[in-house]
Amino acid sequence: MATNIKLSILTPQKTFYVGEVSEISTRTVEGGLGILANHSDMVAFLQPTETKFIQADGTEKKAFTSTGVLNVGASEVTFMCDASEWPEEIDVNRAEKAKERAEKRLRDAKGDNIDVKRAELALSRALERMKVKGR
Repeated sequence: MATNIKLSILTPQKTFYVGEVSEISTRTVEGGLGILANHSDMVAFLQPTETKFIQADGTEKKAFTSTGVLNVGASEVTFMCDASEWPEEIDVNRAEKAKERAEKRLRDAKGDNIDVKRAELALSRALERMKVKGR
């Protein structure tokens, strides 16, 4: 029985990661999800989160993954997400400014000009980026 699975993390701009891993931990809109080899096939919508995985050599990696679609098969897992970044690629100042803007939008959400869901998603992305960066 296989102990590793092929992980691909793809964004519209690039192939972020492709490699063999032994386990994956991420979050979908339905909650946290752990994936091992021979997992049941499934498709889920991704939520902005810190995704962790253990490479075949035992090295643990973590990355920010944004919204998108997760496709899980018995021997292959594919993330198709809007954005993905390693911790060292995250601009904390930019994330903090995005957080402040989103919080302000949510505070001022009395008018019809504010898209609350969009502001909540922006806030979620900013907070998760800061978490991955360790802030």
